[in-house]
Amino acid sequence: MEKRKSRKKIVLAVILIILILLLIGWCIMLIVIYNQNFNHRFTSDEPLMMYPEDFEGLQRTRYEFPSDKGQMLTGYLYEAGTDQRGIIVLAHGMGAGHNSYMDCADYFAQNGYYVFAYDATGCDESEGEGIGCVPQGVADLDHAISFVEDSGNFPELPIVLFGHSWGGYSACNVLTYHPEVRAVIECSGCNRSSDLFEAGGLRQAGGIIYTMLPFTNLYERIRCGKYAANSAMDGFAASDAAVLVLHSADDGVLPIRYGYDVYYNAYQNDPRFTFIRYEDRGHNYVFHDLTYIREFETGFEAWRNTLDYDYQAAENRTRFQNDRAAYIQENLDREKWCNSLDTKLFEQFVSFYDAHIQ
Repeated sequence: MEKRKSRKKIVLAVILIILILLLIGWCIMLIVIYNQNFNHRFTSDEPLMMYPEDFEGLQRTRYEFPSDKGQMLTGYLYEAGTDQRGIIVLAHGMGAGHNSYMDCADYFAQNGYYVFAYDATGCDESEGEGIGCVPQGVADLDHAISFVEDSGNFPELPIVLFGHSWGGYSACNVLTYHPEVRAVIECSGCNRSSDLFEAGGLRQAGGIIYTMLPFTNLYERIRCGKYAANSAMDGFAASDAAVLVLHSADDGVLPIRYGYDVYYNAYQNDPRFTFIRYEDRGHNYVFHDLTYIREFETGFEAWRNTLDYDYQAAENRTRFQNDRAAYIQENLDREKWCNSLDTKLFEQFVSFYDAHIQ
């Protein structure tokens, strides 16, 4: 009898050890998957980069400021003309730095606002081996706003926010820490950091992603602390800021249910909130006039289909990058590319800010 009990304890101990090892292995695998998707450096697509010289009268001043772990971030104050009424802090999406939004900065600068746009941790000119985790976007925006408010380098004007995708998520979440912000324009964002992992995971792995979320949420909490704890809805509750939410129903990167739908269901009758829903603008160019963008993309796809090699093969990666850069240099109409914003929409954006900075 004693031997049987002893054998049973040994078996249970072995099973427990195996389960613990499996759990540890599962966690390590999830951390690797998470880091592969998020924790690496992002740089702008050089052939498509914009420059201040592309915009008449646009001036910018470079600044550096520390974020939450002491890493130095690079930001620029964009300005043009006179009679600036406020300062827009611009939070960019994931995949590069703020360069892709220089046309937005130019429009706002030409229409009465200073724009402070920065590169988040691990992006373009800012320090960091990678972005670390999704809530890092909130941490960086928190420190960017504080830098604008406290450094003494900027005029004392009302502060408003503009964010797209990752930046949209960050702009709403950061209201928890900066309720003094007057207004936010959030484009194609989401409510929680886990939404980005879930949306991408569903495309790649299907429903198994839901078994991963508790572990990735814990990982984010360990890495990013308080910034991983709150949501955009928490930010709305902590602030009186006016909020404009823009999203397209066909967004395949961050589907509309992760942001717009959540906010609309809660705030559709609240005068603080303005909702703009499109049906066919996708994710990356949701606030652009797509006429030239689609024309260029159609031409590029036709050119790509004429290549006599497999451009997706690893051994042809450098060759394709060089050929692509040459094609863009020869065929991109930079004036049209840099001036493809939906100006009617941006007129509405400026009117929205104007109405809430008084």
